[in-house]
Amino acid sequence: MGVSVPANVISSAEVGARLGVREDWIFRRTGIRSRRIAAPDERLDAHAAQAARQALLSAGVDPLDVDLVVVATTTSDELMPAAAPLVAHEIGATRAGAFDVGSACTGFLSALAVTTAQIEARRARVAVAVGADLMSRITDPYDRSTAAVFADGAGAVVLQQTEHGSRIGPIVLGADGAGAEHIRATRADGVIRMSGHETFREAVARLTLATLQAAQAAAVKLEEIDLFVYHQANGRILAAVGERLGLPPERVVDCIAEYGNTSAATLPLALAFSEREGLLEPGDRVLLGAFGAGFTWGATVIEWGVR
Repeated sequence: MGVSVPANVISSAEVGARLGVREDWIFRRTGIRSRRIAAPDERLDAHAAQAARQALLSAGVDPLDVDLVVVATTTSDELMPAAAPLVAHEIGATRAGAFDVGSACTGFLSALAVTTAQIEARRARVAVAVGADLMSRITDPYDRSTAAVFADGAGAVVLQQTEHGSRIGPIVLGADGAGAEHIRATRADGVIRMSGHETFREAVARLTLATLQAAQAAAVKLEEIDLFVYHQANGRILAAVGERLGLPPERVVDCIAEYGNTSAATLPLALAFSEREGLLEPGDRVLLGAFGAGFTWGATVIEWGVR
């Protein structure tokens, strides 16, 4: 896998000064101390390509061997073209098909579902799945419910066909359009608006249920899962899901303090963080779970690394 984040670090103290609140007010409500924000001249496809390039290098895969590039994003640089063809071009994957998927913060799981299915169906041998968002581009800098939360980043993974059975379990996906009004960015407004209370309640409920469904689909018990990597939406959501499921806090990854909510990029960024911090060992079972606008949600159990 690979990641790419802007160099520009913005502290919660800086955000708080703009919003007229204290740094500790932001941290208590979100768990965020800093976030990466892209400069005006930075492009999403550049960060997505950098993450994909790192992933290919780490996997030892030639870009010419890639059959499919899927980018999960809500914030592509233009309405057209999609980000994926540009990313495929930038990394040299000239033989690959490429398209975007849009399911907000659940995007990376959706991209993983598509690429995994293509490989399992033998329609592709090598695929790249990218989660990338520059959420600062659609955030009102003076909206307390969003400005302190959202941030920018990208992460990518390389998936390869194997003859020894899948190490990615069934991917449980769900949606409920009745909740669409609670997280919305319209063309007329151009910025994200979020109902915090309703989003919190639904996120905790859906992530809890998806966790149980994914574990059941993978035929494993929660105590057999080594690490729980959820979408880094809000520190309180992570804590609430862990409490509902009775999970030890040390098995629930929380890196939102460093990165903020990068939407489709949070899962790969959290995996990279976990690897860097020594939380992952080859053969570990890892549950991935996400919840986002739509409402959309999902979860799966993967086996980490090479045994």
